Amino acid sequence: MAEQKPSSASTPDLTLEELAAHLAPGDRLLGLDLGTRTIGVALSDSQRIVATPLEGLSKGKFKTDMARLAELIAEHQVGGVIVGLPLNLDGSEGPRAQSARAFVRNFSGASDCPVVFWDERLSTVAVERTLLEADTSRKRRGEVVDKMAAAYILQGALDRLKNIGT
Repeated sequence: MAEQKPSSASTPDLTLEELAAHLAPGDRLLGLDLGTRTIGVALSDSQRIVATPLEGLSKGKFKTDMARLAELIAEHQVGGVIVGLPLNLDGSEGPRAQSARAFVRNFSGASDCPVVFWDERLSTVAVERTLLEADTSRKRRGEVVDKMAAAYILQGALDRLKNIGT
């Protein structure tokens, strides 16, 4: 999928290319899939080639979620965050996309780490299909789908970064 430049009414207003220009060598990227009950988290390697599922955070109060994300950002030398933007199939924004934008506005108020939205249409569907093909149990799918969707989203951004020469 493609990156989505946020509207002027939301924060941040970076493209993936602009984020790439600000990254230091060795900086990793964190990918987030904002589910209704959990936040899937994925991490890139320091070369920004491969996305790996990291963890699934049970959504709680924003302050608690932000504290954990801040820990991960500091612990893994994260230079930017890629957040899945759940657009409708026709490209329009619904309530879930508005919720993602609100999360990022709050995140940007609590962290200096730059954020870029990435179109996540059908990422969860693709991950669930992969897990079904691997004959993963329903319980196990529920445990890993959000962090794997975060990795899927992050990998799309990493692949795009390769094409723009970073």
